[in-house]
Amino acid sequence: MIRGLKFVSIPVRNQDAALKFFTEKLGFKVATDQPFDGQQRWIELLIPGAETGLVLFTPTGHENRIGDFQPLSFWCDDVMETAKTLKARGVEFAKDPKSESWGTSAIFQDVDGNKFVLSSR
Repeated sequence: MIRGLKFVSIPVRNQDAALKFFTEKLGFKVATDQPFDGQQRWIELLIPGAETGLVLFTPTGHENRIGDFQPLSFWCDDVMETAKTLKARGVEFAKDPKSESWGTSAIFQDVDGNKFVLSSR
């Protein structure tokens, strides 16, 4: 039976710039960085303390997904404090943290303009 989600793919224009963003600004760790198809590398990243990782890779024909809202959400213990830390590292937010009846969330973006939800668990 299915036991979990191994990774999600983030479409990017420039793998080097994306790698720098996700490792230096968000603190993710490189699990794999190897040649893939002559045009892209397979870059798999780990989120410290999480079981699911992410891949900086754009499948052929999916280039139009770059710079759009991505259908995934990152969680943290304290959205306000995490947003403050990420902003200090130069991460841009499309929506500042806001507390709602169901929890707190914000929306940040990467170097390609991909937007992601940051929320409490």
